[in-house]
Amino acid sequence: MKSHKPAFAFLLLTTVVDSLIIVSTPLLLKVIIDEGILKDDAGVITTVALVVAGLAVVDAVAQLVQSYFSGRIGQGVSHDLRVEAFKHVQRQPMAFFTRTQTGLLASRLNGDVMLAQQALTTMLVSATSVLTVTLVLAEMFYLSWLISLIAIAMLPLFIVPGIYVGRRLQHYSRAQMQANGELGGIINERFNVGGAMLAKLFGRPREEAAAFEARAGEVRQVGIIWTVYSRLSFVFMALLASLATALVYGVGGGLVLNDVFRIGTLVALAALLGRLYGPITQLSSLQSNALTAMVSFDRIFEVLDLKPLIEEKPDPVALAAPGSGPAPEIEFDQVSFRYPRASDVSLASLESNALSAAERAKETAEVLHGMTFRVPSGKLTALVGPSGGGKTTATHLVSRLYDPTSGSVRIDGHDLRDVSLDSLRDVVGVVSQDAHFYHDTIRVNLSYARPDATQRDLLRACDAAQIGDLIRSLPSGLDTVVGDRGFRLSGGEKQRLALARLLLKAPSIVVLDEATAHLDSESEAAIQLALTTALRDRTSLVIAHRLSTIREADQILVIDEGVVRESGTHEELLAAGGLYSELYHTQFNRPSTNGAGPAARKEPVLQGPVIGSGPALGGSGPVLGGSGPPPAVGGEHILRLGADPDER
Repeated sequence: MKSHKPAFAFLLLTTVVDSLIIVSTPLLLKVIIDEGILKDDAGVITTVALVVAGLAVVDAVAQLVQSYFSGRIGQGVSHDLRVEAFKHVQRQPMAFFTRTQTGLLASRLNGDVMLAQQALTTMLVSATSVLTVTLVLAEMFYLSWLISLIAIAMLPLFIVPGIYVGRRLQHYSRAQMQANGELGGIINERFNVGGAMLAKLFGRPREEAAAFEARAGEVRQVGIIWTVYSRLSFVFMALLASLATALVYGVGGGLVLNDVFRIGTLVALAALLGRLYGPITQLSSLQSNALTAMVSFDRIFEVLDLKPLIEEKPDPVALAAPGSGPAPEIEFDQVSFRYPRASDVSLASLESNALSAAERAKETAEVLHGMTFRVPSGKLTALVGPSGGGKTTATHLVSRLYDPTSGSVRIDGHDLRDVSLDSLRDVVGVVSQDAHFYHDTIRVNLSYARPDATQRDLLRACDAAQIGDLIRSLPSGLDTVVGDRGFRLSGGEKQRLALARLLLKAPSIVVLDEATAHLDSESEAAIQLALTTALRDRTSLVIAHRLSTIREADQILVIDEGVVRESGTHEELLAAGGLYSELYHTQFNRPSTNGAGPAARKEPVLQGPVIGSGPALGGSGPVLGGSGPPPAVGGEHILRLGADPDER
């Protein structure tokens, strides 16, 4: 809140003005009654009435200015907090996002910040009541010490209930925020495209509705209790204020009859009493507002207190910009890696089905074990091997989504932990198997790689990725909206658009995680031609399952169980007769279905065990649900759900 000192100064100034007007009005009423009405002086009545009216106008303006500055401070703090939290979450490792439920995180960054702002604004207004209470009590003692002592004696009756109610409100506020966050998480998961498709395909609308209704019922129940407690304080305060006023009128009326003071003084005391218990009521609710605000701030600070695992050093080394020289080489030197523990990267309250504290603190198994290899400058290196062997994990270390547990990953001889993150992002370009797109236009999604790109640049990249003609044929062209996560595009179209985004960025290091997996044979041939041009003179690390990609590699690394088992060219590895040769002969030299010879194939796939190559799941033969020989695994024999229409 330190950056809002000027607003605090103006808030304090308007508070002083408002408080002085509050205490001066009862004195003016006393003058009207005692000096004007009782003495039948119309001039005094008119003059004082005009002064009271003028002060009322000034007070109205002061209250508006006070509301403006209190709102400005509250909104300013919430803005700063929201932005800081957003930037902090951006710095978290990928393990944070794989564990965290998106809806719960969105609730922290949006709903909790809003509640904190509202409570903070209310606290600022309530805190300004301290000056009013002080001035009102001073004036009451000036008019009648006896009435003042009676009013003060009743103050504990206002404070004690506020403390009790405030503690209960804190408890139920936290429960309400968590319940609302979990409900938002369900909505987020069920109503994104993937979640909606899963629910429709498996046909469980009644169960989904029942689960949502149960969770919504929890929110309703907590909300009812919170509403009752939040109202209870004000009801009790209003009751006490009414009783106190009646007592003062009773005692004060007797003092007037005994000529202790005049009736104008009694009216002034009654008016001051109303101005005393109003701010006192606000101050009594200050604790509950403060506790509610602290709950919100606490939930936000939980996220801010998560220390990012990937930190940039104070004086990082900047890698050479793409195009400024030869492409850099990549080197893995005795790299071992295990994914971080849940307790190090996430919060249990951000996971709907969180593990226990002991399970969250448990060490994860090591994924890479002393991996050592070199990717030469400007060459294509293919990573192959069984699924789960560590290929994708190795590529994640190149883009520094994670840091190795031990050993080092170097680019041009620089340990990535010493390199600036901005220069690393400029140098390394990645296309994953499941390319992500924002719910926006093609232009916006492509420009994410290079914001200053012109339309000509965008179309040139699309042409190189063999999707330019399709984009030109669309009614809105580059301004066509691709839908949530790009679901309006086919699998092949998404991959070609992702490659266009990579070509637009033009990095010096390219990482492809099976980037041509969803392409039909014709599209793949075009993309392979585009990639041949795009990858020329660039250092390329490609996770490849297709033989066409593997044969073009200058170096093949066979990765299994977190280590590099073999390395060499396609011919060298076949001649060596090791794991690569075994995988190749298992999948590419299977007998055809008629037993006449090798099966016809357009685009073989090199990976791990294939469906149909082992015992049946729930059956007695080698094929799922059948007893005959497995089908050939070839391009024309694979049913690819969700791929291009002509593939289907």
